[in-house]
Amino acid sequence: MTALRNDALAGRHAVVTGGARGIGLAIARRYLAAGASVALWDLNASVMANALQTLAPLGTATSAVVDVRDEEQIARAASQSQERFGGIDILINNAGVLGPTVPAWEHTPAQWRNVLDINLTGAWLCCRAVAPVMLAQRRGRIVNIASVAGKEGNGFNAAYSASKAGLIALTKSLGKELASSGVLVNCITPSAADTEVFAAVPAEHREQLRTALLSRVPMGRFVEVDEVAAMAAWLASDECSFSTGAVFDISGGRSMY
Repeated sequence: MTALRNDALAGRHAVVTGGARGIGLAIARRYLAAGASVALWDLNASVMANALQTLAPLGTATSAVVDVRDEEQIARAASQSQERFGGIDILINNAGVLGPTVPAWEHTPAQWRNVLDINLTGAWLCCRAVAPVMLAQRRGRIVNIASVAGKEGNGFNAAYSASKAGLIALTKSLGKELASSGVLVNCITPSAADTEVFAAVPAEHREQLRTALLSRVPMGRFVEVDEVAAMAAWLASDECSFSTGAVFDISGGRSMY
């Protein structure tokens, strides 16, 4: 996918959850390069500070410590963006966790709830806070970072797969509800990216998981975070004008539907 022109997102303000590293940080870089201002919402203040240093030469980037499970923190950060930038034009729901790599019946209820609270309910809470802002503007783009696991279901990742399937369904529902409002809602379903998400996997299972994930990708490699960012940039732009409630695969041939 070719780069958008360097003013394609000029004057737009984007919020990127989980924006301090990995896919979120790559999206922030891409948006700044296209002329947008960006607010990173993440839990880790020190990692966000490092991210802001790398982004500073590219444009206007701010940060807020936000736990996407906490509606008050979300509301406060959304209000700050409105006050500083005059609105929120783009929301990227990227914050997520992999959760335990165990059979479904070995998830504890607390582990199950935590994964769904972050990956699914957290995205809904962010949409709940930001959609009214976009409705008032009569313009907006919401891009949910789901996963091919939400279509296929990964063995030993039941909570993660279920949360991403729910995020796909949330995208479709919101897309229908907002279809005539000027607010478009779409999601991206990447196959695995070689990011820090693997650090959460116990060392004894990490290489086995990487090998298993790669074996499912006909192109034989992980997706690059910049490839996901390129798709997220198009979905946030005016060039995306008649797609909503849609699912955009970037899986190296793994997903065929």
